[in-house]
Amino acid sequence: MTRITFELDGKQVEASPGETIWQVARRQGREIPHLCHSPAPDYRPDGNCRACMVEIEGERVLAASCKRTPSVGMKVKTESSRAVAAQKMVIELLVADQPARATSHDPDSKFWHWAEKTGVTESRFPAAERWSGDASHPAMRVNLDACIQCGLCVRACREVQVNDVIGMAYRNADAKIVFDFDDPMGESTCVACGECVQACPTGALMPAVMLDEAQTRVTYADRKVDSLCPFCGVGCQVTYQVKDEKVIYAEGRDGPANHNRLCVKGRFGFDYIHHPHRLTKPLVRLPNAKKDANDQVDPANPFTHFREASWEEALDIAAKGLVKIRDVSGVKALAGFGSAKGSNEEAYLFQKLVRTGFGSNNVDHCTRLCHASSVAALFEGLSSGAVSAPFAAALDAEVIIVIGANPTVNHPVAATFIKNAAKKGAKLIVMDPRRQTLSRHAHRHLQFKPGSDVAMLNAMINTIITEGLTDEQYIAGYTEGYDELKARIQEFTPEKMAPICGIPAETLREVARMYARAKSSIIFWGMGISQHVHGTDNARCLIALALITGQVGRPGTGLHPLRGQNNVQGASDAGLIPMFLPDYQPVGRVDLRGKFEENWQKTLDPVRGLTVVEIMNAIHAGEIKGMYIEGENPAMSDPDLQHAREALAKLDHLVVQDLFVTETAFHADVILPASAFAEKDGSFTNTDRRVQLAR
Repeated sequence: MTRITFELDGKQVEASPGETIWQVARRQGREIPHLCHSPAPDYRPDGNCRACMVEIEGERVLAASCKRTPSVGMKVKTESSRAVAAQKMVIELLVADQPARATSHDPDSKFWHWAEKTGVTESRFPAAERWSGDASHPAMRVNLDACIQCGLCVRACREVQVNDVIGMAYRNADAKIVFDFDDPMGESTCVACGECVQACPTGALMPAVMLDEAQTRVTYADRKVDSLCPFCGVGCQVTYQVKDEKVIYAEGRDGPANHNRLCVKGRFGFDYIHHPHRLTKPLVRLPNAKKDANDQVDPANPFTHFREASWEEALDIAAKGLVKIRDVSGVKALAGFGSAKGSNEEAYLFQKLVRTGFGSNNVDHCTRLCHASSVAALFEGLSSGAVSAPFAAALDAEVIIVIGANPTVNHPVAATFIKNAAKKGAKLIVMDPRRQTLSRHAHRHLQFKPGSDVAMLNAMINTIITEGLTDEQYIAGYTEGYDELKARIQEFTPEKMAPICGIPAETLREVARMYARAKSSIIFWGMGISQHVHGTDNARCLIALALITGQVGRPGTGLHPLRGQNNVQGASDAGLIPMFLPDYQPVGRVDLRGKFEENWQKTLDPVRGLTVVEIMNAIHAGEIKGMYIEGENPAMSDPDLQHAREALAKLDHLVVQDLFVTETAFHADVILPASAFAEKDGSFTNTDRRVQLAR
C-alpha cells in the first residue's frame, strides 16, 4: 500500500490512501475542532459545520480537514492564525444561536467542550428566534433551539440505522430538522433506537430520563460501567451511566457486534432493574394457599399466597423439599430448567447442580423451543450447531437471504448491517408469508404460503442442480451424499412446487440463480423456520443450498440462525441441555463422561435426560415430582400453556428463582430473588458466538 508523505504543522507525516487530514492530525495527537463529524465507525464526514478548517500552503481558501485528503508534498497548517480565526468564528456564530450555557439543555455537550477549547463561550452576534421544544416522545426530548444543523442525526437515522425518519426541511432561515413530514417526534415513525441522541453534539436531542421534571436541565452520572445489552442475541456492547446506584442512561460502545449502535431496548430498556415489583426477599407459599393451574398473577398484588422469609429459611425449605423427593422417588423424579438470560458461568453451575446434586440429566432451557431444530440440522450437516458466519458478514455479501425472521423487530442492530448492505448494492431476498419492514429494502420479497418452506427451497435446489449452477469442486472436497440429493430432488421442479408454495416458477428460478451465481451469498433465518413440525427439514434445505453452491466458509457467505435471547448460544455451549455435557460432549460416551466425573468427583447418569416438553409430559405422568426453575417462565413460553400450568401446579415441590413473581413463580412453593443483568459480572456468548464480558 502506497503511503502519502506530506507536511503537517512543520512535521513530515504519512497518510494512508483515503485517509483525511483530520484523521492524520488526530493520529498525530493534534485536536482540530469538529462538530458535524464523529470519529465513531460508520459516520462519514459531511464538511458542513466548517469548524475543522485548516490552511493549505498555496491555496486561496481554507479546507475542511474532515473531507480533504492529503497529496504528496502538501503543506498543511492546523494552527495558523488564519485557520484558528476561522475555527473561532464558526464557533462564535454557533454560540449566538445556542441557549446560554448556564441554562442550556446539556452544558456538558460536545459543542460546549469545543467552545471551551477554542476560548469562545460568548458571541457578539444577535441570537435567532428559538425553536420550541418537543416533549411528545416517551424516551427522547427534542430541543431545536440547541440545534446547529450539523446533520449527524440525519446520518445516524438514514445511513447507520437506516430508519429514514429524520431529515432537513424548509429553506434558508426556516431550515430545520424534521421527523417524517414535520410531525412531533412521538407521532412519527421513529422506532426509538436513540442513535440520533448518541450522535447529537449539542443536546438538541436528549434522552428524557436525563432531564429533570421541568425537562430543562440534565442529570449527570457519577460513574460509568462498560457492559453488554441483556436482551437479544446480537450482544451489543453498552456503557451504562449510573447515578446513586441507578442506571440513568445507556450509550452504545464500539463493540464488534454493534459498532456503537443500539436499539430501543438496549438504550432505554433498563427501568426493570429498579421496578418496585422486583423480588428482594425470598417468598414461601402460605400453608393454606392451594395451587390452581387457572390462578393468575394479580399485577396489583403479585405476592398473594406467599409470605416473606429469610434466605436461611427459604434455602432450607427449598433444599429439603428437593432432597426428600430425590431420596423417596429417585433421582429421575427431579428436573431443572436453566436460563438463556443468565451468564455462561451460571449456566455451567446450574447444569452441574442438576447433574451432581439431583443426579440425572433432566436439565434444559428455552433453546428447546426455539432453535433446537436448527441445531439438529447444523450438527447433521456441518458437525457444528452454531452459525458459520457473523451477521456483519452481510456487508461482504452480494446476495442476502432472510427467511423466517423479522430482524428489524427481533434483532434491530443486526438488521442495520443487512440494511447497510442493501444500500451498498447487495441484493436482499426476503422470504416470509408476511411483508415486514425489511421488505422495503428487498430486491425480491417471496410471500410464500405458510408451511410450504420445504417445497419452495427444494424448487431452488432443483434449479441450481439441473442448471449446473453447483460448485463441483466444493461438493467433491467437502460434502457427502450429493448424488443421493441429486437423484431425490429431480421431482421437485419449480413448476410442480409453484402451486404448493404460491411463488411463480420463474421467480423461484430467478432467486435460485441469483443466490448460486453470486460471488458471496449468505442466509439468515429465525424461528419462522425452526418452530415447525418440519423445522429440521427447513434448516436442512438451507444447509443444502449453501453446500451445493459452496456459499460457506468465505467472507460474505454462510449460514446464520439468529439466536433469540442474549445467551441462548452460551447456555447450550455450557451444557444446559439434556443430551450433552459442557462443550457438547455426549452424556453416553464413557470416555468423555469420565473426565467430568473425575473433575466433579461424582458418578454421572449415562442416560440422556428429558427435554422441556418431555419434562412437562413426565409431570403429568407422575414421573417427575420436583423442579428447580431458574430464570425461565414455561407458564408463558410453553407451546401448550394450559398443559404447562397444570403440570407446574401438580408438582409436589417447585422452587423458582427470578426477578419478579412470574406466571411460573406463582405456582412455586419457594421463590428466590435473582440478580438482574446489571447487578452481576459474567460472560455471555452472542449469536456470532463471540464471548463478551458483562459487568
